[in-house]
Amino acid sequence: MNRILQITIAALAAIIISSSCSRTPADIVLLNGRVYTMDNSAPWAGSVSITGNTITGVYSSGTGASRDAGPDTRVIDLQGAFAVPGFIDGHVHFNNAGSLINDANLMKVSDNEGLRTEVARVVEIVGEREWITGGLWGAYEEWSPGAASAGEKKPERWKPSKEVVDDITPSNPCLLNNFDNTMYLANTAALKAAGLDQKALEGMEKNLAGKPTGLIYRGSPAISAIRKVITPKSEERLLEENRAALRALAAAGITEIHDIATPAQTARFVKLNESGELTCRVWLRPDLSRAPELKEQGFTMGVHPVTKEPDNYLRLGALKGYIDGIMGTHGALFFEPYSDQPENYGHYRTHTSNDPSLQVPDMDKMYNLIKTGYEAGFVSNVHAIGDKGVSLMLDTYERLMTDLGRDLEGFRVIHAQVIRPGDFPRFRQLNVIAEVNPYHVSDDMRWMEERIGYERCRGAYAFRSLIDNGAMLSFGSDWPGTSAAEYLMHPRNLIHAAVNRTTLNHEPEGGWFPEEKITVEESLRAYTINNAIAAFDGGVRGSIAKGKLADIAVCDVNILECDPKEILKMNIILTIVDGKIVYEK
Repeated sequence: MNRILQITIAALAAIIISSSCSRTPADIVLLNGRVYTMDNSAPWAGSVSITGNTITGVYSSGTGASRDAGPDTRVIDLQGAFAVPGFIDGHVHFNNAGSLINDANLMKVSDNEGLRTEVARVVEIVGEREWITGGLWGAYEEWSPGAASAGEKKPERWKPSKEVVDDITPSNPCLLNNFDNTMYLANTAALKAAGLDQKALEGMEKNLAGKPTGLIYRGSPAISAIRKVITPKSEERLLEENRAALRALAAAGITEIHDIATPAQTARFVKLNESGELTCRVWLRPDLSRAPELKEQGFTMGVHPVTKEPDNYLRLGALKGYIDGIMGTHGALFFEPYSDQPENYGHYRTHTSNDPSLQVPDMDKMYNLIKTGYEAGFVSNVHAIGDKGVSLMLDTYERLMTDLGRDLEGFRVIHAQVIRPGDFPRFRQLNVIAEVNPYHVSDDMRWMEERIGYERCRGAYAFRSLIDNGAMLSFGSDWPGTSAAEYLMHPRNLIHAAVNRTTLNHEPEGGWFPEEKITVEESLRAYTINNAIAAFDGGVRGSIAKGKLADIAVCDVNILECDPKEILKMNIILTIVDGKIVYEK
């Protein structure tokens, strides 16, 4: 027996030694971190190993992962830094984001100095003879960014002239517009291209000599004349805008986006993915109106947009629909009229985002498209902002649930901006996700009470009420924003808004409707594992656990333990996507 025991022990030792020697070393080892895993069985860890694109070790001690290192392993000492699963932004408009970085962003500009500075910046980015367009000047003219309410209104709006930018744009034609498209500015190069530099048409301002100043008002034939000669952005310029947006996402710790996809942008994603430049995962959300087409072509959720093969990096997601407009333009749909426009209840926007003839209450059409998408394997995520829009969308989902005989896993109400008390429990009853945009609180509070009054604002961005009624929250930034507001996408801004309910300047004291505040942990959950679950990927992403895909963000502030006012100081120092370091401060 002793001889047999000795042989057994020796054999086991040999197996252990052999196993240890043959184990593949990790590619990346993170040591000495404060790792918040989002894994309920082990919420905190000290070190993590990554091999290929997979998390292969999660250890409670700060040095536990060192055992997985080999001679070629990248070992990173986090020195106590706060690590979380990579942030998943549940709502972006990616095709517009890059243009706000590489083209004119005049939203916070309302004077000559600001205009000149921003246009000079863009001239350094774009090539000669490239047009500079857009801008949206004056969006914050009546209030400074971070203010809780509008300031004293100016007697009249700022009106720029071409002389401000002509000397820095001799070979770059410019057609810029303000945020509500009531005014445009054309520089001399643009006026010459349209043959309008010497004569002023109706709706164009003139100087004392009768020549155009470059300022043009909405409705002027000069606008269409200039637009006819604008050279469209080259594909390379659009790809450069994409690259700029991807760099910004990586620097913000965002490892996946749920994008409101256009066919043209989808094609650019494919190009960037093929060239190895796509540095975050993309869950594409085509327009709901494409449901019949996608069904006929054999596409379904979770597959690559070209090959139709299952893909965990670039793939089709839910279908995006619309039921109403937005608050900023008085278009969100309400049961009661707007306080500042007593005849206006908002408008329907069913079926598709870009066909004005379909802005009618045709919920059967909405329902049939959702059903068609479901039959093709797609869930639907539908934009609903006003309390009537949200309620009607929940009615439509309830009808679908009854017909299907099952709850609606993965279906979302996008924005869910203003909710009546009786509708809060319905999210849980239907198992419908509330996809919310916390930063809207910090930006929109300046005009919300003016739009719908104090009492209805109790149901606005009511994250605590949603959670307390059992709803799952999905966080999205809505980056880059609307024509009237720039929505910041850095996670610190969204988490700050949800936790503090103040502007970036910490106004008002104590928060706007502070009873709707949620915790940092709840915010992180809505930004990570919840969004993975919302994309049907909760089993492979969204938390830091052995066997899951390696998407990790490392922050320089532990927002779980800091003063809530310090959340806005948080920066990203390391971003890992699919096991690759895509950003390092």
